[in-house]
Amino acid sequence: MKGKRVMVVAAHPDDADFYCGGTVARWAAEGAQITYLICTDGALGADTDAVTMDQVAALRRAEQHAANAALGVRETIYLGYPDMSLAAGEELRLAIARRFREQGAYVLLLTNGLLLARQAAEAAASVDEVIVSLDGGTAATYAAIRGIDGLPRVLDGIRAVRAGGVPVVTRTTLQRQNFREMPAIIQAAREAGANRISFLTVDVSSLHAFGPRFTADAALTVVSEASDPAAPALSPAEVAEFAQVIEQVIAEYADAFASGLIAESPDKLRRMVQYFAALNGDGAFPAPRCNAPHTSVVVEVDGTLRPCYFLPAFGRLGADALRLSQAVNLPTAQALRQAYRAGQRAECERCVCPLYKGPRALLRM
Repeated sequence: MKGKRVMVVAAHPDDADFYCGGTVARWAAEGAQITYLICTDGALGADTDAVTMDQVAALRRAEQHAANAALGVRETIYLGYPDMSLAAGEELRLAIARRFREQGAYVLLLTNGLLLARQAAEAAASVDEVIVSLDGGTAATYAAIRGIDGLPRVLDGIRAVRAGGVPVVTRTTLQRQNFREMPAIIQAAREAGANRISFLTVDVSSLHAFGPRFTADAALTVVSEASDPAAPALSPAEVAEFAQVIEQVIAEYADAFASGLIAESPDKLRRMVQYFAALNGDGAFPAPRCNAPHTSVVVEVDGTLRPCYFLPAFGRLGADALRLSQAVNLPTAQALRQAYRAGQRAECERCVCPLYKGPRALLRM
């Protein structure tokens, strides 16, 4: 860990010490530069009326400094929110993002864009890039998908963030309700000043990534080997119509492909047609180029480890005192990597979000 920089985010003073104090002490001893980011003042952390809230906050801060000295934490940043006042909204996320950026991290904000116009100045000061979900090219389609009449607000937010100098990428998940609006989506994003416009196909088959979503919503069904296409997927007639839309986009927006405004190549967009056709049993799925299981790992909140969001878990961090470098090489992890390379994982065949890192990209990591 020598030379590494670590920021630990906690709601209250002493939270991090209880949750990961041992890990922090070990990393600090190995040479890592540790920073704590504490969101609240902890003023409600006493079960007696003998002291005031201000006294409790001061005491907990002093205790935190003493713990830092014992663990090897170099710096503590306090956001200063009153105890019990945290709300999981974009204000808090941007405040945390700003501190990460100050520590040298490249910060991306993934957002639905509904609050961007109001928080454009904060976004400009807090993040390096914004990725906005743009689910329709008309207000009616956006409202049908998102359940809110918010398209004008989202586009205003993109304009406001771009005026602050922050690059914006729009990302649209193509499905039955919006595939016909690809030209309108491109036009809307372009007129709002987006730097890049990206598309991907809806995932209707991954239980590992989206299983709880399918369980909770009866309107969404999972595609299996023996089932009909799920609700957001395209029928055979719609696939043929989608192919025409793709060719229209390729012909009408040649300049946007050439400049990189549209992130995907024409060939990649055509493979999206192939993907939807394959969901109907018409041909094979396009083979994704991906080496994510060899170059990344997903660590869930409970320590569960996955090679990517779309493959099953292979272990859990901390089980049997395993470190991450050991856990990623468990027999189960190696077996998953061998299976995906051999084409034995059906999830990989249908993956809509592959990740490939070439040699040069790996050397820069």
